[in-house]
Amino acid sequence: MQGEVEGNAGSAHAPAQGLGPLALGALGVVFGDIGTSPLYALKESFVGHHPLTVDPLHIYGVLSLIFWTMTLIVTVKYVFIVMRADNHGEGGSMALLALIRRNLEGSGRTPLIAALGVLATALFYGDAIITPAISVLSAVEGLTVVQASLTSLVLPIAIVILVALFLIQRFGTARVGALFGPVMVVYFIVLALLGIVNILRHPEIVAIVNPVWAFRFFALDPLLAFLALGSVVLAVTGAEALYADMGHFGRKAISIAWLYAAFPCLLLNYLGQGALLIDQPAAAANPFFLMAPDWARLPLVILATLATIIASQAVISGAFSVTQQAVQLGFLPRLRILHTSASAAGQIYVPLVNYALLIFVILLVVGFGSSTDLAAAYGIAVTGTMVITACMLGVLTFSVWRWPPLAAGGVTGLFLLIDGAYFASNATKIPDGGWFPLMVATVAFVILTTWATGRRIMRERLQEGAMELDLFIQSTMTSLKRVPGTAIFLSSSTAGVPPALLHNVKHNRILHERNIILTVKTHGVPHLHEAVRSQVEDHGAGFYRLVLNHGFMEEVDIPAVLKTVQDCGGPITVKDSSYFLSRQTLIPSARPGMAIWREKLFAWMIRNAESPMDFFKLPVNRVVELGSQLEI
Repeated sequence: MQGEVEGNAGSAHAPAQGLGPLALGALGVVFGDIGTSPLYALKESFVGHHPLTVDPLHIYGVLSLIFWTMTLIVTVKYVFIVMRADNHGEGGSMALLALIRRNLEGSGRTPLIAALGVLATALFYGDAIITPAISVLSAVEGLTVVQASLTSLVLPIAIVILVALFLIQRFGTARVGALFGPVMVVYFIVLALLGIVNILRHPEIVAIVNPVWAFRFFALDPLLAFLALGSVVLAVTGAEALYADMGHFGRKAISIAWLYAAFPCLLLNYLGQGALLIDQPAAAANPFFLMAPDWARLPLVILATLATIIASQAVISGAFSVTQQAVQLGFLPRLRILHTSASAAGQIYVPLVNYALLIFVILLVVGFGSSTDLAAAYGIAVTGTMVITACMLGVLTFSVWRWPPLAAGGVTGLFLLIDGAYFASNATKIPDGGWFPLMVATVAFVILTTWATGRRIMRERLQEGAMELDLFIQSTMTSLKRVPGTAIFLSSSTAGVPPALLHNVKHNRILHERNIILTVKTHGVPHLHEAVRSQVEDHGAGFYRLVLNHGFMEEVDIPAVLKTVQDCGGPITVKDSSYFLSRQTLIPSARPGMAIWREKLFAWMIRNAESPMDFFKLPVNRVVELGSQLEI
């Protein structure tokens, strides 16, 4: 049934706007993170945890590494290859996981691939915490360039900005989003102008496009060059956003925005910073702001702060989207998800995620205190995600796209080598702060896998005592009284009799005239055509099994969908229907399954999950909950 549904899913979830507005929007949202990397990437290479001598060879070597990193990782890997792996228009680790699982259903490699996808999602949460902290902090630190006496105000101002940013999330980003593109256009133009003004002093700096400079850097001091990779990779933080936001803007718009706007402007700015360092080695303390003349530094701090807020907004919205996908795909319990726009389905707000991020971001800013210390924590999350994407890209090229083995192996091997080198370099910073995203990712991974495994075990336990529907119908047709109306029993399984129905018969000793066993099924595509939304099986005697299909990016409104269902014994109206839900109280046990502590965690998550009544938008006065205990 799943293959049939997904075969009809279509590829339709393309953005409806023109290419120009989409490219402008992409410049604002998608490239906010990578666009703010000039604030700290080159600075960290020279004054970070592994400082370099500020001389021409090191300047040229680092800049050459930055240029080729942006070229190979962002342009070749993401724009030209990874973004072709669209799941009916959607991108991101969860969408990629769903795409691969759908194509390799039943394969022995599926659990390993699922683990990689979940790990990438877990690392993303670490990224979503660090990005607002380091971006806003690095921008506000520009105040110290304007006037050194303002140093004591950096932390309080950054915290106020971050708190305000998270508090406005509940109002939605539709209106603010309209300003993102124009502000970032101004920001990227300023990046380019600052770069050009400084490049004119040393036009020979453009020679860094020759990779020979990178090789000379490694030949001069292999260990320092290897350690420098941990700072160089900060130039491509946010590259994963190109893929994650593909569903909002489309591959073509994102590609155009990168190739013709973001990439050239970023390159010019890095070249300008390098030219400045040739003249003023001491400017390595903060080359981005020192590129500007004195009168322009305060306006530049304000513009950079706006840009970092936009970058932070993008990753916060991404955390909401990833959470929604994880809930729909069965890796997280039901959470309260609010839609903040009547016209844009992607505009959502998840209160629990928002306030959890806020708490961690504030703790991070206060605990680390500076963007330099935070940079050590940042790289490990970014490079870890890149390595996982390279692994999943290998599965795609070999097993899904079926490239020739030589081509698939060559591409996969190249990116595993590059991403692996950056990850290894950042691994040296684990004691200096890299432990934080790893800790966050570990906690997130445990939560995601515990929920998925717990749900599987719970379904298996329920199936152990399940009764065949046809047998149940035969045994109750003449023995129970029928009452008017429609009873809708929610069931997680498409086989057997749901516990709610069994408990209703056991305790109330009645059956309704029409009984519908309803299963909501999430598929590995973002959106489904209405033609395959529902599937009905008529079992006779007023019993129907109904499956409601939906994509992992879609919200489920059961009463609204039921109005469109045909062949289920007539129209299904709210006033004649009652919804029966089964609520299990889980009892951890020594039975094979999960460790006791994970069973207790799963039981706690079940208790605190959003009610199915709210999640599926069921009418409050038409719901009956029947409880039972289940040993797992």
